[in-house]
Amino acid sequence: MFDGKKIVIIMPAYNAELTLKKTLQDIPKGIVDKIILTDDCSRDNTIKIAQALGLTTITHEKNMGYGANQKTCYKEALKAGADIIVMLHPDYQYDPRVIPFAIGFITTSICDVIIGSRIRTRAETLEGGMPVYKYISNRFLTAFENIILGQNLGDFHSGFRVYKREVLEQIDYYQNSDDFIFDTEFLAQAVFFGYRIGDIPIPTRYFSEGSSINFQRSLKYGFGCLAVMGKYMLQKSGLIRFRLFEPKQENAR
Repeated sequence: MFDGKKIVIIMPAYNAELTLKKTLQDIPKGIVDKIILTDDCSRDNTIKIAQALGLTTITHEKNMGYGANQKTCYKEALKAGADIIVMLHPDYQYDPRVIPFAIGFITTSICDVIIGSRIRTRAETLEGGMPVYKYISNRFLTAFENIILGQNLGDFHSGFRVYKREVLEQIDYYQNSDDFIFDTEFLAQAVFFGYRIGDIPIPTRYFSEGSSINFQRSLKYGFGCLAVMGKYMLQKSGLIRFRLFEPKQENAR
């Protein structure tokens, strides 16, 4: 428990056998009630290692995609009674030591969603290993998304996220993509429903064992982000309605 709230960490995993244990070792002691790892049909020993480490594990019978993995994670976290849900990738790219600080913004009712910003300075980000083309595309997309969504976030594309339970209960994330664009769709939905989003600095870590998408998939992802912003503007203008922005209760599941 943290300030009387049940904290559940969810780990969307794929081929994380080399980094899972290191990630777990850096999680601060005594603040997390449960860790749930959902394995998206890894080709390595991720699930065996997770079970040996005592994690609650769920396995997809086939590879379903990053977004689909998150859908399973969030469903299980809500089922487990989580008040606050922390998404932490098990690839060691995001420093778990910031978790208590991120949670504090939720428990004090300052924010409903917290994102870890990897871009505090250009030098620090590039020294942390982020490829130059990813840095440039991140700066462009983040600036554009901030303008469209009326936010002031440092990094729209970070995989470290913390959610208040209510956010996951209202947003119908099952309408989202099963691929990487899931994250951008979720943030657009959170803004649409009026949730307060904030960010905290988190170190940048890029290395050979960590997961990352290549240039071709990054290009596809970038165009996907622009498409999400287009849908958001059309929805806000009232010209077109998208199921993406309908409350979960209106789409009975």
